[in-house]
Amino acid sequence: MSNSTPATDNEKKKSKGNRSPCSPSRVLHIRQIPSGVTGAEVVSLGLPFGKVTNLLMLRGKGQAFLEMASVDAAVSMVNYYTPATPHLHNQPVYIQYSNYKELRTDNQHNQAIFSKFGFVLKIVMFHKNNQFQALLQFADATNAYYAKMSLDGHSIYTGCCTLRIDFSKLTNLTVKYNNDKSRDFTRIDLPFGDGQRTVETSLSTPFATQNTIFPSYTGPPGFAPALGFPQGAGPSIPPVPGALGPLTVTTSAAPGHMTIPGIPGSSVLLVSNLNPEAITPYGLFILFGVYGDVHRVKIMFKKRGIALVQMADASQAQLAISYLNGQKLYGRVMRATLSKYQTIQLPREGQEDKGLTKDYSNSPLHRFKNPCSKNFQNIFPPSATLHLSNIPPSVTVDDLKNLFTSKGSTVRGFRFFQKDCKMALIQLGSVEEAVHALIELHNHDFGENQHLRVSFSKSTI
Repeated sequence: MSNSTPATDNEKKKSKGNRSPCSPSRVLHIRQIPSGVTGAEVVSLGLPFGKVTNLLMLRGKGQAFLEMASVDAAVSMVNYYTPATPHLHNQPVYIQYSNYKELRTDNQHNQAIFSKFGFVLKIVMFHKNNQFQALLQFADATNAYYAKMSLDGHSIYTGCCTLRIDFSKLTNLTVKYNNDKSRDFTRIDLPFGDGQRTVETSLSTPFATQNTIFPSYTGPPGFAPALGFPQGAGPSIPPVPGALGPLTVTTSAAPGHMTIPGIPGSSVLLVSNLNPEAITPYGLFILFGVYGDVHRVKIMFKKRGIALVQMADASQAQLAISYLNGQKLYGRVMRATLSKYQTIQLPREGQEDKGLTKDYSNSPLHRFKNPCSKNFQNIFPPSATLHLSNIPPSVTVDDLKNLFTSKGSTVRGFRFFQKDCKMALIQLGSVEEAVHALIELHNHDFGENQHLRVSFSKSTI
């Protein structure tokens, strides 16, 4: 998996007394891992703090190297676990910065079709019934859910290799060889072997409850899609801090909604380090509403820099954390994590609240109330470029530029979509500017019951 295996003996010397090297690194060295701990469990330690981009397990030494997407995420993780030692399989593990600044992989040139949805732990590929098929195991069940939701029915190549994806009955993939047919990205000690021979015959069932998905494709026999062997490069959806092991997803009757049992209060977020002079319940409703349907918002009466945000379900709450934790909002770096509460209580009659608690359960502004909405496939991190839609024909480029400028934005670029002038991209001066503009202008009334729709874009101008 790696061209540069870290020198664990040197790391050991620096780890005596649980001291961390002075220089923070996005690669973290984790020690005293009990035998039997899976890669998914190690990854779960890092997911609440940001995207996990690589993992190297040294099972014989009880150690691992976890690479975060940014130094800030690694710092947050170390700061969190230093006073509160994490446990795996009921035993303490110790985390410190590594001397290595990145974990290089051999497969960065390969296409990473599934990794944009989260950390891919294992892949097994095979032929069955004249079809090329594969099993992919994600570190987190919600990642598998969104990968299926977004990729099922899509073509890998134009007009060719259409993916058909179901959830597998398997809870865990057993990989014996790291070769062109199977790979366990958490282990570099596996032999190359001569193939993967242990795939069970009954592999998939639609809407089963696992974190393993089962893609196949319809295309010419013998023409296998370039699935590659990706490392997690996309948004990981974090569980609560600590080792949860493989999560089980239970899909409800309505597609797009699911619950993760066993996580108390998992749909309520604790949002802190807010600017008390600028934040409002409506602002949090609009911003967090990009990543799920917000039911209630409560800003603390005596601590205006702290709020609770209740999402429609656990998956949306965790999705919001993965995108918004660490985002700058009104001059402060916002922190979002899971709350211990299961619901936000509305104020009792006569209780002083000053409008700080709001119920949005029946709001018409929910983006995901339609289970078949394309919004599920267009969820992107905050970016300086915004996607505008539902623009009336009478509204001009200058009208839109002036609208955003009036809210304090710096417009750096703008273009209408060629085929649909109801949609446009507008590029602002910074990601923070775009966040503020989305809060201010999503649902802006142009008159005659026509309202602007604002989302974050994956594209730039």
